[in-house]
Amino acid sequence: MSERELERAEIDALADQWAKTWSDATGFESCCTGDVSYEDPMLRVPLTGVQALRDHAAQLHAAFPDAKVHRAAPALERGGHACLPWKLTGTHRGDIGTLPATDRAVTLHGLHYVELDDGLVRRARGFLDLYDGATQLGLLPERGGLGEAALLLLRGFGLRR
Repeated sequence: MSERELERAEIDALADQWAKTWSDATGFESCCTGDVSYEDPMLRVPLTGVQALRDHAAQLHAAFPDAKVHRAAPALERGGHACLPWKLTGTHRGDIGTLPATDRAVTLHGLHYVELDDGLVRRARGFLDLYDGATQLGLLPERGGLGEAALLLLRGFGLRR
């Protein structure tokens, strides 16, 4: 096996483990450094440490008990950094903060940019479309419709000349 094929196998294994870890809400210690730093649009402040990341994933599973994360595309890696694209599917059956369960299914696409340390995730930043998720949950109007235009107008965007 060439060096490049070995690197490809290593990043693929990490991407598989990362997706499995988010699907199970366990196993972060097998793919992250102990002092891992994590942030995504759902968080007010970044998290530090495997336990904090595990707790965050547990909150996801409390709201979406059937949540599964799958790799959505090949992982890309270069120079100690990687991009891990994913797709999350699940049904909103538990509260998210003050938002009660909607019993609606969601499919979200996102990615994590990660910084690696000896093959483990040392820092991760998650990116996903919160508007799309809120639309699927019935909280916000569909994109491109009159409801979205009205919402943007209320926020001070559009329809002004």
